[in-house]
Amino acid sequence: MNSLSVKQVRTILSGKLIQGSDDVMIHHGAYRLKQIKHPHTIFFARANIVNWEQLKNFFPLVLVTSRDFSVDNQLRDLTVIKVEDVEKAYWQFVHYYRSLFDLPIIAITGTSGKTTTKEMIRHILSFDKTITATNNTNNSRTAHLQYLLSIDHDTEAAVIEAAVGAPGDVLRAGEYFKPTIGIITNIGAHHLNYCKTPEAYIAAKGEMIEALHHEGVLIINADDVNSKKLDLTNYRGRIIKVGTSQGCDFKAENIHYWQNGMKFTLVHKKQQYPLFVPGFGGHQVYNALSTLAAVYEVGMNIPEAAKRLASFQNLNKHLQMHEGINQSTILDDTWSITTTSLEAALKVINEIGKDKKKIAILGTLTDLGSWGYVIHEKAGEIIHRIGVDVLITIGMHAKIMADQAVKLGLQAEVYTFQNSTLVYNLLERLTDEHTIILIKGDMYSTPIIELARNIRKKQ
Repeated sequence: MNSLSVKQVRTILSGKLIQGSDDVMIHHGAYRLKQIKHPHTIFFARANIVNWEQLKNFFPLVLVTSRDFSVDNQLRDLTVIKVEDVEKAYWQFVHYYRSLFDLPIIAITGTSGKTTTKEMIRHILSFDKTITATNNTNNSRTAHLQYLLSIDHDTEAAVIEAAVGAPGDVLRAGEYFKPTIGIITNIGAHHLNYCKTPEAYIAAKGEMIEALHHEGVLIINADDVNSKKLDLTNYRGRIIKVGTSQGCDFKAENIHYWQNGMKFTLVHKKQQYPLFVPGFGGHQVYNALSTLAAVYEVGMNIPEAAKRLASFQNLNKHLQMHEGINQSTILDDTWSITTTSLEAALKVINEIGKDKKKIAILGTLTDLGSWGYVIHEKAGEIIHRIGVDVLITIGMHAKIMADQAVKLGLQAEVYTFQNSTLVYNLLERLTDEHTIILIKGDMYSTPIIELARNIRKKQ
């Protein structure tokens, strides 16, 4: 964070100094008590603080409050700024701090591929720039302030994930970061427990358009069915289309599997560039296309970006390959599970496991609310369409996938379990060196995570 004096902040907020000094410097910010972790923090207090003892280790502290506060000589290292409205003062502070910086800020949303695309962009730009980025998938709204304040005078670009847990989340991220480049990787079906309907979920992802204030650069997957449903008629900024179809600004051709990744030809402005992206699957090509479009907008030339992309290390538990039980091959894809990522993973196992017995172990799709049954049936349709040799589901709702796939005529051995207790013994019987196993669930599914760990060869 760029350091600010109490006087600077007080002037911005039109606040009154009740206690302390205008000369105190501010190096951190917080709007929840648990976010106070360092001295010299400005804290926007929406309620009275009952226990000052727990905060004394973080003095000097700057308190912004709208409540009456009497000068307290026991709190001599506390500076107090009185404002009329704490919420309004907080957003004045946020907007002012963001206004201090004129730099590219790339915001990424989508059902799948957000984290990978963000990490690819960070990897490429970090070779010669100072980059601020969200960490892993810690992209909740409560983390926005800390990421914003991590931008300082040395930062040359920022890359942030704008996840959708509920309608308004992307808009809220836009209020903090005011992105100049927005990416929508794809739109599947997720978080329907809060978005309520698939249409509302599509609209929630489409908030990226408003987050860009209908200007700037929007990068969109031209091949994605749901992304085509977004209303772009009033968008005044530039739209960059990525994909494999005609009319794409960044188009992938000649896509094929290679050692530990994908090779393809990038066509951009009538020029062709050979590309390699680590990580298996056509979805990884789309991640790479969005990445290349973004870094090109930041000023990176494509040959240099391609060279840097080739050294990217694919993320943990994203179709990560291991040697497994009975010398089988394991594809650990236990980071998340949606219909979008399930389809991508099944295509990968079918491609790289052409000469092997293909086993898919699948957990429950989460955050679907009342749409759980319908979306699990759609997952079953995907399984039937792409196919595997052995299907194992774990969990009551995951069984819906298996039942639907069988109903549609899936030609495979099918096993359904309420938990993972008996799965290991089954795999001991079914697997050998000619077997490849896809295990897929989300990061919060403890049984799936433990099973993935147990079936890998111990190092």
